[in-house]
Amino acid sequence: MTAQTQDIINLSIKGQVEVGESLTTLALRRLRRDKLTIVALIVVATLVMLSVCAPLIERYVLHVDYTRTDISKAFLPMFAEGHILGTDDLGRDHLARLLYAGQISLGIAFTAAILSLVIGISLGIITGYYGGVLDDVIMWFISTLNSIPSFFLLLIVSAAIITNPDLNNTFLKGPFALVAFLGLLGWTGTTRLVRGETLSLREREFIISARAVGASPIRVMFIHIMPNLLSIVVITLALDIGSLILVESALSFLGLGVQAPLASWGNMLTNSQSFFNKGVHLVIVPGLMIVVTVLCLYVIGDGVRDAVDPMTVDK
Repeated sequence: MTAQTQDIINLSIKGQVEVGESLTTLALRRLRRDKLTIVALIVVATLVMLSVCAPLIERYVLHVDYTRTDISKAFLPMFAEGHILGTDDLGRDHLARLLYAGQISLGIAFTAAILSLVIGISLGIITGYYGGVLDDVIMWFISTLNSIPSFFLLLIVSAAIITNPDLNNTFLKGPFALVAFLGLLGWTGTTRLVRGETLSLREREFIISARAVGASPIRVMFIHIMPNLLSIVVITLALDIGSLILVESALSFLGLGVQAPLASWGNMLTNSQSFFNKGVHLVIVPGLMIVVTVLCLYVIGDGVRDAVDPMTVDK
């Protein structure tokens, strides 16, 4: 009788045991339930895909050449003569130019964000893990760099280098130079975030155990600590891309960013501000692309932050 009772109790306990979920599984489930974040992801993915496929869309869908000018067709309104978004002041198809401008704007923002993220994560882990003099020097440099307004510093760099006619036909011209400068000046915030998390993680039991079994500092930093920074990496990447799109657009709008004949959403706004009365679509559509893209990226960053937060209560 006692044995039967014990078996019944064991079966009852086993039936009540629930299988726990990993943080990744839980975060993915929360993201699937977050309809706003999913919509934002779809919008950004669609814009990226359309920009990447701009040559195919231009040739097989629009049947135009985005570089071809025709003054007789200047300032055509939307849906006129087969031009879905009309034409600009030189008669070029506005939709085709918008897609190619997306390649430049999104390409600069994504590449510069990844560059700043790589620098920020590397320095943040190293300074947080080792501490000491290295940490003091890096933090002093970050504090000094942050004391200068970043946009003001970018204006100086752009005016002195990127738009300098004496440096034409050098590697310091074009979008690649803008990517380099944006990436090299935008890593400080990421470094501080990663350093703070590393200072906390390096005292955890699993890090102490890894050191005890002889793991090298490189292995501890990039195999044991770095995977625990994934949430920070994803959130920072999404927010940085949105911020860099705004910075690139502002620089291009001021004439200190991407230079003609290349098109970006920012310099398309610059070129069209003089023709607002003749072609309002030339101003509204590039501005709308910037607003929608940045808003969706901020929504994605906010959604990912909520999804990976262990304190979030599921509904």
